Amino acid sequence: MITAAMVKELRERTGAGMMECKKALTEKNGNMEDAVAYLREKGLAAAAKKAGRIAAEGRVEAYIHGDGRIGVLVEINCETDFVAKTDNYKALCRDIAMQVAAAKPEYVKREEVPTEALEKEKEILRAQALNEGKPEAIVNKMVDGRIEKYYKEVCLMEQAFIKNPDKTIKDVINEAVATIGENISIRRFVRFEMGEGLEKRQDDFASEVMAEMNK
Repeated sequence: MITAAMVKELRERTGAGMMECKKALTEKNGNMEDAVAYLREKGLAAAAKKAGRIAAEGRVEAYIHGDGRIGVLVEINCETDFVAKTDNYKALCRDIAMQVAAAKPEYVKREEVPTEALEKEKEILRAQALNEGKPEAIVNKMVDGRIEKYYKEVCLMEQAFIKNPDKTIKDVINEAVATIGENISIRRFVRFEMGEGLEKRQDDFASEVMAEMNK
């Protein structure tokens, strides 16, 4: 049986993604050393070693949803201009931009979540747990578990990949690093949605009608 502790140990030893580690352990019947060798053969263990290298080149990818109601800009960095111009890299950037459009993340990674926002979310989750009648003794553990789910919803790197929900975006980036051979990082993104934050059109129309009637 492949346990979470085994997957964690393999991730720490190789830096490979969670799904890759689980697959390697499954392929090698739980043998840790064979799983390490398997990941190295696949090139996935190299991703962690490349993570510290400077990535100052890259690409700003734009994606507009078909009907023009959603637009995304995302900056993804790599090490060389040569890689930034390759089809594989462009495809990766396109996939990430589409992810942002579809999944509406608020941050790139969990470290970017403001302390104030995190504490507010914890307060809400704690109140929900207490309202559900959960014992005080387990409320904190429940909040911790739900905060992990919160990270998976609002942090791009921890979201399930829309093209393959078995992978996270972090897994996708790690696989790209192994394939392309350079450090790759998502630096920032911005997402626009038509009418976001504005009143509904029918409300504006009603006001216009009332104004005409009062003339």
